[in-house]
Amino acid sequence: MLSRIFAKRYLFSSQSRSVVNLISGLSVFSVAVPVAAMIILMSVFNGFEQLAAGVCSAVDAPLTVTPRKGGTFREEELPVEKIRCLRGVEAASLLLEQGILLEYGGRQATATLRGVEDSYEQVLPMEDYISAGRWGVTLGDFDRMIMGQALAMQLGIRTLADTEVSTYAVRRNSFSSLLPFENYTRRKIALEGIYILDLETEQTYVFTSLRYARELLRYDDRASALAIRVRRGEIERVQKAVQELAGDGFRVETREQLKASFYRIMELEKWGIFLIALLVLLIASFSIVGALAMLIVEKRQDIATLRALGADTRLIRRIFLTEGLLICTWGGVLGVGIGVGLTLLQQTFGWIEIPAETFLVKSYPVIFRADDLVIILVSLAVIGYTLSLVTARNMIKSKL
Repeated sequence: MLSRIFAKRYLFSSQSRSVVNLISGLSVFSVAVPVAAMIILMSVFNGFEQLAAGVCSAVDAPLTVTPRKGGTFREEELPVEKIRCLRGVEAASLLLEQGILLEYGGRQATATLRGVEDSYEQVLPMEDYISAGRWGVTLGDFDRMIMGQALAMQLGIRTLADTEVSTYAVRRNSFSSLLPFENYTRRKIALEGIYILDLETEQTYVFTSLRYARELLRYDDRASALAIRVRRGEIERVQKAVQELAGDGFRVETREQLKASFYRIMELEKWGIFLIALLVLLIASFSIVGALAMLIVEKRQDIATLRALGADTRLIRRIFLTEGLLICTWGGVLGVGIGVGLTLLQQTFGWIEIPAETFLVKSYPVIFRADDLVIILVSLAVIGYTLSLVTARNMIKSKL
C-alpha cells in the first residue's frame, strides 16, 4: 500500500515536472500504441478469417460424404435415400466433379465442372450469390450452366442472352495421337446465371445438372460426393449416423475437416501476426526501463531519506516496481480504449473501405473477440512486470 502511494506521487504529482515525468508519459504512450495495434490487427484478421470461412461455406456443405478409394462411386453403393430420411438432415444432393475445358467466342479456359441435383439449392443457398440471371441447373427438360463472374470475363461473356458455352471433357480409356480432337467429349450448354464469390472460386467452379455432367464425363450412374445440409446444433450426431449408414468405404467430413489444412494455415497466420506484434510491444516496453532508470537516479535523495526513516531495500524496490506497473497499466488502458473503440466503430459503421470494386465486401471486415483482448493484456502484464522487476532490482542494488 505504501509503495503504491509513492509510485502514484512520482507519476502524477502536479508539483514535480521534469524530463523524467515527460519520459514516463511517453512510455505510457509507447505501450498504448502497440497494444491498440495488436487489438486492431487481431480483429481485422478475425474479420478476414470469417470472410474466408464464409466463402468456403458457400461451396462446401456442412457434411460431405466421399469415397475413401477412387474419385467416384456408384450411386447404389451409398444409401442416399436413407441418409435423406435421417433426423437432422434437411437436404442432400449428389455431386459429380471433374476438370473440363470451356470455350466461347474463340476463348478458352479450364474449370472444375460440378454437376448437382435440383436439391442442391436447399443444401447451399447459391441463389444469394447470383449477380446476373438466376440460379437453375435445369429449365424444364433442358440443362443449364452457372458460371463465376471472373470466368465469364475471361471468356469474354458480356450477356446471358442466347449464350452457349462449349464444354470439353477428356474421354476415359481412349486416346488417339492422330486425331486429338477425338479424345474429347464435346457438348454445348446455355448459360443461365453468373455468381459472385471470391476470385479463386469464381475462376474454378461452374455448376450444371448432374445429368449433363454424367453425359459429358460419361459416368452413367456415378457421383463424386454427397453434400448434406444439417440442422443447426446436430452436426456431430448426424455425422455419426451418416457414417454408420455409409460404412467403412466412405468418409464423412464436416466443412472444417474437409478444409483442415486451410483452417490450420489461417490459425497459424493469426498467431504469427500476434507474435510479430508482441515483439513490437516488447521493444516498445523497453521505454519503461529507461523511465524507471532515470526516475531512480533523480530520486536518489528521496531514497536516502526513506532509508534513514527505516525503509529497507525491498520496500524501495517495490516502489519502483509499482511505478513500472502503473506505466504499463495506464498504457494498457489507453491502448485498449483506442484499439477497442476503433475496432467497434469499424465493425459497426465500416468507415474504412477496401479500394476494390470486385471484392466481396466494401469495407475492411473486423470482428472484436474478448479472448484476444485477454491474451494481449496477459502478455502486457508479463512483459511489464518482468521488465519493471529486473530494472528495480538491478538499479537499486547498483546505484545505492
